[in-house]
Amino acid sequence: MRAIEDVARIVAVSSLFETDAVTPDGSEGPPYYNAACRIETELGPLPLMRFLQSVEREIGRTPSAERWAPRPIDLDLLLYGNDIVETDELTVPHTRMAERPFVLVPLAEIAADVVHPVLNRTIAELAEEAGDAGVRRIAEAGWDGLTGDGPG
Repeated sequence: MRAIEDVARIVAVSSLFETDAVTPDGSEGPPYYNAACRIETELGPLPLMRFLQSVEREIGRTPSAERWAPRPIDLDLLLYGNDIVETDELTVPHTRMAERPFVLVPLAEIAADVVHPVLNRTIAELAEEAGDAGVRRIAEAGWDGLTGDGPG
């Protein structure tokens, strides 16, 4: 998140969660850490995504032929205001976010009242429907050392 501060103002950061690996074949893998961050930036969606990918590379993520392989970091652009973006490189809102508790639980902490621009339902509603199976809070908000300005 310190790198994100180079291009954005961090408004809010969720608690930190440990979550079970999710694979399409149901196989087990190592647990992941998940959190959500709400930012304000002058970058458009595609430049922001490219910036996030550059941060992933700096941290050590390398391209893998295996889509569901463990990785040191995975930064996703879940929402961009009320924008809907569909390009070969980027889809916003994130295509599977509405069915993933590991995305929705942290996101609901910092953006409960935000309305999903395609589904026209709040993040809180989506999170309640998805449940919290496999999602365990391991650190409260503030774990990152960043305070943000609140969920404004």
